[in-house]
Amino acid sequence: MTQASSWDAIIVGGGIIGAAVAYKIQQRDPSAKVLVLEKESKPASHQTGRNSGVIHSGLYYKPGSMKARTCLDGYHQLLKFCQLHELPYDICGKLVAATNDQEVDRLHALKERGQTNGLTHLTILSGEEAMEMEPELACLAALHVPQTGIVNYVKVTQAMLKGSEVITNCKVKGLKRHQGVTTVSSNIGKHQAPRVIVCAGLQSDRLAAMDGLDARMRIVPFRGDYFELKPQAIAKVKHLIYPVPDPQFPFLGVHFTRMIEGGVECGPNAVFSMAREGYGKLDLHPKDLLDALSWRGTLELFARHWNDGLKEMHRALSKAAFLKALNRLIPSLTGSDIQASRSGIRAQAVDIKGQLVDDFVLKQGAAAFHVLNAPSPAATSSLAIADEILNQAWPK
Repeated sequence: MTQASSWDAIIVGGGIIGAAVAYKIQQRDPSAKVLVLEKESKPASHQTGRNSGVIHSGLYYKPGSMKARTCLDGYHQLLKFCQLHELPYDICGKLVAATNDQEVDRLHALKERGQTNGLTHLTILSGEEAMEMEPELACLAALHVPQTGIVNYVKVTQAMLKGSEVITNCKVKGLKRHQGVTTVSSNIGKHQAPRVIVCAGLQSDRLAAMDGLDARMRIVPFRGDYFELKPQAIAKVKHLIYPVPDPQFPFLGVHFTRMIEGGVECGPNAVFSMAREGYGKLDLHPKDLLDALSWRGTLELFARHWNDGLKEMHRALSKAAFLKALNRLIPSLTGSDIQASRSGIRAQAVDIKGQLVDDFVLKQGAAAFHVLNAPSPAATSSLAIADEILNQAWPK
């Protein structure tokens, strides 16, 4: 029988959270032998490599939540990391644009929340002042958030993983703890360490269940489709432009994001996905679909938001409907200005009552420590989340 490889720590999952944990362990102890197991052919293949690259500032999150605590901390840590590793980023700022009186009222509440969370230099602009920054933008008022930026999170993840051993195409099949050591069984062998941390994103609930952890939540995947501006329209967007979030709708709505390599993305929508790792509109994985629809919370969520869900599906199938949503912010955009781009899947935990689990969730299982829910702004917060994980799973 092949002997299990031995390590000081094993990280399951090669996305940015797993990479940040591996990096932080190496920072604590440069001599530590850290193994990262990734089931895909390369790290950052799913959420990390398919998001819009925004460096969030902590504007939206409930004061005192882990999201609020880690976002601004993670923001500062991320910028220092990028400087240290000579990774390009741009703190270009964003405008949150209000297009009606109700949204203007919410804009003031959003500013207060941001200030409570530690943001500075937040300014509410009139429509005319906003147009000085974004001439094509149509709004009654806008909140200027100067601390927001953009980066390439795949490159950040790659830099974080330097110093750790990474094994790809490695699918974890079992977790078992005995006499202070956890054995991770996989399709390519067994690996042992006194500490195992699971950062499995879209598969996080399944690995938790494998470890006997009753999380009382389930990952329900939502696909986000993007369009991008064609070259002749890129100059219409100079910063990031977001709508004012609707408190009755669980997602932010379509927005405009400048990309660090150039270009502007528009989106995403938020459509229930029939496959956790299926990025095409018709992709279906029977087990994923059954897992989602057999969870009572999913049906409760659909019952509560069926109308919004139909609108999102319409946008997913109709370029004209997607353009209409974009025109609320930039009326001059035409169908010839946009083209279909990539898609991503958001690993969203849903509780049994049908509520989206809003905050990050970290829990200890029998054999490993698990990151059970890490939606946006997890990439921005990754280094601060890694601190939280190690404070709980591996206190000094």
